[in-house]
Amino acid sequence: MGSGLIRVAALAVPLMLGCGIATASADGCPGNPNAIGTSRTIVVDPKEHGRIGTMDYVESLPLNDHEVVLTFDDGPIPRYSEKVLEILAAQCVKANYFMVGEMAKAYPAMVRQIYDAGHTIGTHSMSHPLRFRALSVERGNAQIDDGIAAVGAALGDVDKVAPFFRFPGFGWTSAAEQHAAERGLMVWGADVPADDWLKLGPREVARRAVQRLEHKGKGILLLHDIHQRTVDALPSILAGLDSVLAIFG
Repeated sequence: MGSGLIRVAALAVPLMLGCGIATASADGCPGNPNAIGTSRTIVVDPKEHGRIGTMDYVESLPLNDHEVVLTFDDGPIPRYSEKVLEILAAQCVKANYFMVGEMAKAYPAMVRQIYDAGHTIGTHSMSHPLRFRALSVERGNAQIDDGIAAVGAALGDVDKVAPFFRFPGFGWTSAAEQHAAERGLMVWGADVPADDWLKLGPREVARRAVQRLEHKGKGILLLHDIHQRTVDALPSILAGLDSVLAIFG
């Protein structure tokens, strides 16, 4: 499993979170000179930022104003994840994926496709138990460990898995957080939800995402690459962030 300093790409007029230490721009986006692209990358050390995301924790990533980190949970599911990949590629945007182990076992080729497209892959437990907090310490720890192992197996190399973990439903426990810390994991919450897991139309999902980011000013955006509504909302979210961030500037 990957360790040490992790490169995180942020979007200022652009939007995203990936892995890279050099700055980038939309100028290098083939076929789309107006693409969002990546504004810059930052390096984060899981040892210094063990728990991030202001929905649950005190601190978030050390972002500048107007920078957004794009994250996707719960996949992959090819019929949705492939479309999300296409939308991101058209804008030369990278994202962080928090994959469920069972989904990685079911669709290993999709896991590799996401990784090969330059996105960062973290984990989100083995089976996404909705009541994670009700698990015993042993079962909770196994959910973390088995999820990492399954995603690593899908990639063919556990070192390709970033030391990033997000609890299912943000259902952290003190024991599970301690286990994550012992494994050198950075526990991710989020700063802004888009509510795409609710039965909303894509227009409302996009509206909530952009409005909340505008209010927050920067942060980690939580999405899920397992819903058609997310696929349909994503172009508007990206366009809206481009507009909002330009207004902020």
